[in-house]
Amino acid sequence: MVKNIEASVGNRYFGAMISPAPDLRAALRPFGRRFMWAVLYFLVIILSGTLGYVWIEGWHWFDSLYMAATTISSVGFMEVHPLSPAGRLFTMGLIVAAVTGLGIWWGLITALIVELDLGGLFRRRRIMRKISHVSDHFIVCGAGRMGRVVVQEMLRANMPCVLVERDPARVTLVLEQHTDLLVVEGDATKEHTLSMARIETARGLAACLADDGDNLLLCLTARGLKPNLTIVARAYDEETLDKLRRAGADHTISPNVTGGIRMASTLLRPSVVCFLDVATTGTDIALRLEEAEIPATSPLTGRSLAEARIPQRTGLVVLALRGANSQDSLLYNPGPDVRLKVGDVMIVLGRQDQVARLREYVAGGTFQPE
Repeated sequence: MVKNIEASVGNRYFGAMISPAPDLRAALRPFGRRFMWAVLYFLVIILSGTLGYVWIEGWHWFDSLYMAATTISSVGFMEVHPLSPAGRLFTMGLIVAAVTGLGIWWGLITALIVELDLGGLFRRRRIMRKISHVSDHFIVCGAGRMGRVVVQEMLRANMPCVLVERDPARVTLVLEQHTDLLVVEGDATKEHTLSMARIETARGLAACLADDGDNLLLCLTARGLKPNLTIVARAYDEETLDKLRRAGADHTISPNVTGGIRMASTLLRPSVVCFLDVATTGTDIALRLEEAEIPATSPLTGRSLAEARIPQRTGLVVLALRGANSQDSLLYNPGPDVRLKVGDVMIVLGRQDQVARLREYVAGGTFQPE
């Protein structure tokens, strides 16, 4: 089945791999030969100048070397000995050769700074060091309109996030808004790029690339690198939704379908939509819809909601409960006799401090019934 999906993507997505951000040694390597030729040029004219003064003026070797060095470096020191007319002509030629060499030398330095963009290189090295220590994070692939919204929501929720984008212009745009964002510049469909984003320690991945075929290949690659990764994929074409699920996406989103349902809901149930907007995206209020998972070490495992006394301990009411063995099945308004199991996810509405208290209560401590 996976081979059939790969065939439907086409060979055009398996082009040349984009190399990772170079380190300093690799970046300087192309300039090594250029600087070597420049150094050799200066050695030749210093040797020529020394031999010229020895032959024309009959000076000592050390005096000739000193005169050649001061002339080539253009420091303006006085002559070691008075020069003959032939020596003066030779000195003028030596000055022309030296100025030409200095121009070549400074040109190489300027090219090194401009072509390598040393500031960007050091910035990428610093970001890659930070990424090497990140874990339990989310990877957002694509810095388009949807990808930027996903990044903004992740940062608003104070969740660790790594953006993967191959367009430098989009990377610059995102970094202007979020200067501390961790970014990997590269093709998200390539294994080495996802490895640079530390997919092996990631918590989830959002496939927000502009092309459905790229998102399809991204899901295949990500699922192969980490089978238990939570993947959410965007699809423009509704026919691609089923292919994305078969390629490994846990959840698929179509902007056209979602937008149509939202428009109809706004017309039919405007107050409900307004409440959901405020509860999920509002930035000027304290209440938010959040979720809390029951870990294996939770003291609430096997307890009923009545025994857990979540409203009394946290001030929150459990609006829905998603079972660990049914990703798409939700139990709305669960009753007090419903027992909690490992992996169950509680959906609640409340303040951030209440949600933090709930997660702390669910995760640790000894259960003390009241």
